[in-house]
Amino acid sequence: MSLSLSVAGTLLLCILIFLGATFLRSSKAKYPPGIANPAELRRIHTLSSGLIILGETLERLGIGSQVALLRLVVRLRRRRPAEDPELTVKDSEFDGVPVRLYQPRAPSTRHRRGVLFFHGGGFVLGSIESYDSFCRCVAKASGAVLVSVGYRLAPEHTYPAALRDCLTATTHFLRTAERYGVDASSIVLCGDSAGGNLAAGVSQVLVTRTDIPRPRAQALIYPSLQMIDYDLPSFQQNSMVPLLPRERTQFFKLTYLGVDLSLSEDLLSGVHVPPELKRKFSKWLGADNIPDEFRVRGYDPRVISEFNPEIYQRIKHAFDPPCSPLLAEDSVIRLLPKTYILTCEFDVLRDDGILFKKRLEDNGVPVTWYHVRDGFHGIVSFFNHPAFKSGKQAMDNVIAFIKDA
Repeated sequence: MSLSLSVAGTLLLCILIFLGATFLRSSKAKYPPGIANPAELRRIHTLSSGLIILGETLERLGIGSQVALLRLVVRLRRRRPAEDPELTVKDSEFDGVPVRLYQPRAPSTRHRRGVLFFHGGGFVLGSIESYDSFCRCVAKASGAVLVSVGYRLAPEHTYPAALRDCLTATTHFLRTAERYGVDASSIVLCGDSAGGNLAAGVSQVLVTRTDIPRPRAQALIYPSLQMIDYDLPSFQQNSMVPLLPRERTQFFKLTYLGVDLSLSEDLLSGVHVPPELKRKFSKWLGADNIPDEFRVRGYDPRVISEFNPEIYQRIKHAFDPPCSPLLAEDSVIRLLPKTYILTCEFDVLRDDGILFKKRLEDNGVPVTWYHVRDGFHGIVSFFNHPAFKSGKQAMDNVIAFIKDA
C-alpha cells in the first residue's frame, strides 16, 4: 500500500510540475490589442505549449523528441474523410516524391487550372495528411486539380532536400499536366509559411528553364522568405505572439539548415552577415524598407555587431536565394510570375512578405496583396473554425486569386 501511495504521490507531483511549467511558458505569450479572438488563441497556445514541454522532457530523458511527439499528435488527430462526392482523391508519386491529387468530379468543357501546394510546418512538421481539409477546400472551391506535395522534413533531411522534392514534383506535373486534364500554362504554385518559402524558391529556379512551361502564378501565404534578419520590426513586435513566437521561428529555420540551435543569439545580433553582403542587402532587407504604418507598434533598431567569419561559414547556405528567395538578384525577380502574398499583422513573418512585395513591384511583377489586420501566423488553417472569421475570409481571398490567376 505504501509503495502504491509513493508511486501515486510521485505521479501527482510530476503532473503538477508539468502543469506549472505549461502555465509558466504559456503565460509569457502576448496578445496585442486587435488580435483575433485572444481567448481562443490562448487556449490553443496553452495546449501546444504543453506538448512542446512534454517533448523537451522526453528529449532530456533520452526516450524521444519533441518533433516526434508533435508529428505523432498530428497523425492521431487527423482522420481521412469519407469519400467525397465532389472530388476524386488519390495518393501517388511524382518521380519518387509522395503526392496527393485532388481532382473535381464535375465534368469540365476545358482543361482545368492546376495547383501545386507545399504545406507549412517550419520544414519540420506538417504533412499531406495534416493539410488534407485545406486542400479539399481549395480544390472544390476553385475547381482546380490540386497536387499536395509530401516533401522530406528536417531534421532527418536538411536543406535543400525539401526544395529538391518540391522542384521534382513541380517539374513532373508541368510535363504531365494534360494527363490530369490540366492546362500546363495555368498552373499556380502555392504554399503557406515554410511552404511559401518552397513555392518562391521553386518559382525562381524555374525562371530560366525552357524545356517545360512556366508556372502561371505563385500564391504565398504568410511566407518565410529569408533566414538572415531575425530582428525586423515584425520579429520584435510579435516575438511572443502565438502561434509562432520568434524563438520557435529560429528553431524551425536552424533545424532546416542543419545548424546548431546554440547559434540563435548570434543570429539575432547579426554577426553572421559579412559587411559586403550587409551593404548589398540593405536595399532589400531592413526596417528602412518597411512602411511606417508597420512600425508604429514599436521598433528598436539593434546595435550592429562585429562580423564573425566562423559563424558565417556555418550558416552561409542560408544566403542561397533558393533558401532565402527575398535575396535573389533583380535579373531573377523580374522574371517571376504574377504573385499573391498574404500577410498577418500579428505574425513574425509579416515583414518577409511586405519586403518581397516591394521587391516584386520594384521589378515590375504584378502583385496582389491581402493583409489580415487581426491575423496571427497560421490563421488560414482555421478557415473552418467559427472562432476565427478572418481565417475564412483569408481562405476565400486565396481561392479567389487562384480562380482568377
